[in-house]
Amino acid sequence: MRGWTGRLIRVNLSLGKYWIQDIDPLILMNYIGGRGLAIKLLWDELPRGVDPLSPLNKLIIATGPLTGYPGPNTGKLVIAAKSPLTGGYGDGNIGSWASVHLRKAGFDAMIIEGASSKPVYIYMDNDKVDLMPADDLWGLDTFTTEDKLRRIHGSNVGMLIIGPAGENMVRFATVIAQRGRSGGRPGMGAVMGSKRLKAIVIRGTKPLPQPADPALSRIGVDADLAAKAKQNYGFWLKQGTTATVEWAQEASVLPAFNYREGQFDYYDRIGGVMVEKNNVTTRSCPNCVMPCGHVVKDAEDQLSELDYENIAMLGSNIGVGNLQEVAYLNRLADMMGMDTISLGSALGWAMEATERGLIKDGLEWGDYKRAAEVTLDIAHQGSELGRLLGLGVKGASSRIGGGSGGFAMHVKGLEVSAYDCHAAPGMALAFATSPIGAHHKDAWVISWEVQTNRFAYSRDKVLKVIELQNIRGGWFEVMVGCRLPWVEIGLELDWYWRMYKAATGMDLDLEGVANRVYTLIRAFWIREYGGWSRDYDTPPIRWFKDPLTKGPLKGAKLDYNAYQQMLNWYYEARGWDERGIPRRSTLRRLGLGFIEGELSKVIELTD
Repeated sequence: MRGWTGRLIRVNLSLGKYWIQDIDPLILMNYIGGRGLAIKLLWDELPRGVDPLSPLNKLIIATGPLTGYPGPNTGKLVIAAKSPLTGGYGDGNIGSWASVHLRKAGFDAMIIEGASSKPVYIYMDNDKVDLMPADDLWGLDTFTTEDKLRRIHGSNVGMLIIGPAGENMVRFATVIAQRGRSGGRPGMGAVMGSKRLKAIVIRGTKPLPQPADPALSRIGVDADLAAKAKQNYGFWLKQGTTATVEWAQEASVLPAFNYREGQFDYYDRIGGVMVEKNNVTTRSCPNCVMPCGHVVKDAEDQLSELDYENIAMLGSNIGVGNLQEVAYLNRLADMMGMDTISLGSALGWAMEATERGLIKDGLEWGDYKRAAEVTLDIAHQGSELGRLLGLGVKGASSRIGGGSGGFAMHVKGLEVSAYDCHAAPGMALAFATSPIGAHHKDAWVISWEVQTNRFAYSRDKVLKVIELQNIRGGWFEVMVGCRLPWVEIGLELDWYWRMYKAATGMDLDLEGVANRVYTLIRAFWIREYGGWSRDYDTPPIRWFKDPLTKGPLKGAKLDYNAYQQMLNWYYEARGWDERGIPRRSTLRRLGLGFIEGELSKVIELTD
């Protein structure tokens, strides 16, 4: 096969050994890479009911057939495992030189299993793996750890690192690369921490796999040039995703005060215009054609890399209206190795719980200094409040009760990304049916929805959600790449199809691959949950019960019955029954008949 290396490397931390294995070419053809390869490996290798923080869980690092080749933003990988935050499938897409080095080492994927008895880091030099002692790195933040590892191994390596949050198994700990690239919202950093694995350092010096068509490099370079020629490219370089703050304010979807509102009075103090005025530099992933990380100086005069989600969640969502203060909280999260979206949601939930008298000595709205203290407490698990919030909002609300679940903003345990959906039923559906929980990366339908009939609960809107999921989650997450050139500046998808054909020699069956991956992920959730309920595919109750109280959409809220009709249409289009369970006929049509027996052990399947 061309385009893939056709190999993976398996590292067992309990045994201190590693193996090199071939990957069945049919698996690569049917699942491609990234998320597709990860869910296939996790389904095949994880026993049902595994504790996500036990040695039996497996961490999958997977690239795709375009990783490392010239072309728009081809320097990404997917890191996946059973999630300690949600109990279901979890993954994250992260830009890192580790992706390119893994491919140049001769592998499409790495499986990490078992657990070390003491802190270690993996050093991989092409086909050789060494487990290096990490006692002197344990407890350090991600920035300091990266600096130390670079002094040891040089700059020509790729790294994936956890901070204190991962070491202490905070449920939303992430994996960090390049001082601000963060991935694995559902707790992939906690999985590394449970294995006593501080970092993964990879050096690959071999050529990339031979593509099917030597014109691949030229196509990729032409795609880069096409992206740079787009009308919006210059503005993107100035503000990137941070311009979304102003757009979200105008559309009444900017989360404010734990998603009570869709507007924030001080949005202009934290938005894209303010970022542009304070911009020091930009950062990007490998092979990036359009850098998205806009770096500003924070409240401590240190550099912090910002994008829309961390500004909204650590700004308007917790009542902080100062860009430097937001940047400070963001830098702390990156150094500690935790997700900024979930952190902002946990802080917002705690502020509301404090306001309601459910938490004593908690947090007040807008108090960024106290928010910083609590952020460090979460990472180090150094206080009762820190330990509570380290569970995520679902776990925290379950523990304290008092009706706090009514303002815990999550789906399936994963905190909602930074878009309020009181008046956006399509985006609410996208959050609720995302295969990892409430994340925007699978179907950012809200821009299209706001421009069309945003209040409609229509079948067409459901089909638009699925169309975007198939492209964003079913292509970019298996390829593995970045959606931003397509989403933000309008680079035509045909460039990606051409690159895939040149790399592998095969045409892409987008709908087949996407439906196969989404259905297998759904089956994984059902197997691990021991069943299923439509409630798992329903957005937070706040959007149905508590209307907006300010702005042009004052009084707006979701209609529960109309939403349930949208969910019916969604299930029907996916080939799932009215419970959200894949039908036997769907499994067989997608080549997933091999999972019928296992799935039938936990739930009755329909034809």
